[in-house]
Amino acid sequence: MGLLNWLAGPRNAVQEQGGGRTISASADLEEAVRHASLGNSAGIAVTTTSAMRVAAVYGCVRLISGAVANLPIHVKQRIDEDTRIERPDHPLSAVLRRRPNGWQTPSQFKRMMQAHLLLRGNGYAQIVWSRGRVIALNPLNPDRMKVTQADDLSLRYEYQRRDGVRQVLPADTVMHLVGLTLDGVTGVSVLTYAREAIGLSIAQDRHGATTFRNGARPSSVLTHPEQLSKEAQENLRASLDAYRSGGESEGKALILEEGMTVADMSMTSTDAQWIESRKFSRGDIAMFFGVPPHMIGDTDKTSSWGTGVEHQSIGFVTYTLEDHLTTWEETANRDLLKDEEPSLYSRFNRKALVRGDIKTRTDHYTKMLQWGVYSPNEVRRLEDSNPREGGDVFYDPPNTAGARKSDEGDDDDNPNTA
Repeated sequence: MGLLNWLAGPRNAVQEQGGGRTISASADLEEAVRHASLGNSAGIAVTTTSAMRVAAVYGCVRLISGAVANLPIHVKQRIDEDTRIERPDHPLSAVLRRRPNGWQTPSQFKRMMQAHLLLRGNGYAQIVWSRGRVIALNPLNPDRMKVTQADDLSLRYEYQRRDGVRQVLPADTVMHLVGLTLDGVTGVSVLTYAREAIGLSIAQDRHGATTFRNGARPSSVLTHPEQLSKEAQENLRASLDAYRSGGESEGKALILEEGMTVADMSMTSTDAQWIESRKFSRGDIAMFFGVPPHMIGDTDKTSSWGTGVEHQSIGFVTYTLEDHLTTWEETANRDLLKDEEPSLYSRFNRKALVRGDIKTRTDHYTKMLQWGVYSPNEVRRLEDSNPREGGDVFYDPPNTAGARKSDEGDDDDNPNTA
């Protein structure tokens, strides 16, 4: 069956594949199962959609997904133990760097797959092969995929299309990104284990929204020397309704009658605890995703990691982002490159992480040039500049001059030798 026919198959169809039959499920049942929520002590339904409405969750997913999406990935070849070359001519390079499928750019594809990996613990893409080469990667909804492992340890991928039809996909046609896993087959969802922290944050947001919708915390109290008349009560109620009808009422006058007075109220301890609890909630969510709190805007607390914000950012790259980049590289090597090409591998260009830091890039290039690691033209290529004449020279490291002079002193034919 062709790819287009597979994507647009008839509703309630029966698929014959591998000697078995797959029958479509009820569309209503599929929709209910797919949007099933995770319960928590706060009594809040935590789904992918509701979780992404939490600022801390959205910030963590956006931050990590964006970092992976913006890093270029190369196909490289290992010539010998010391030599590596890039292979931009390889078909997989065009898929990863130019056109992963018919409707997405490389950054869109990587950002979507990484978001699936963060929220669901798994990212799936259908691999389209042609003559032994990958020509397209079509992302699949992780909520519609069921993965099982047979007794012979082979994996079985069963995917439910949007029309409800379930179809078994050959393992060699699925690119499967796996996050933290407990069974070695599928990754665990952050939403499953962070549902208490996320549910608490949703409950706090709803409480705050309700409070402000109803006029917010009273900033003052009204006192009356005796008892209000019915007419005064009605006038006061109308005045209060107009006063707290929305933010546009800020600064308006409140009409008081029959000797009523106004006294200001300070923030209560309950208000302060509610604000503080929101900070703890943000920190818990950031911890689940491995993101330093300051990177999602929580800068109130002082850092105990290294010397501060700079070391927290370095730690994010080392302990969080590197984990995801390695997952991508090893998965691409396993699923997208044939075993007949063991010298080929994929690798992210991690130098791109400092594209926005000109000082760090300049210091790095200077040291690499001084020690003969880079030639000037290699630096120019990394900066997307054209080579210059005579720029392929590698400078000798500064400490080699003394070594050469010492070697000359050991020469028996040297007339200066005693």
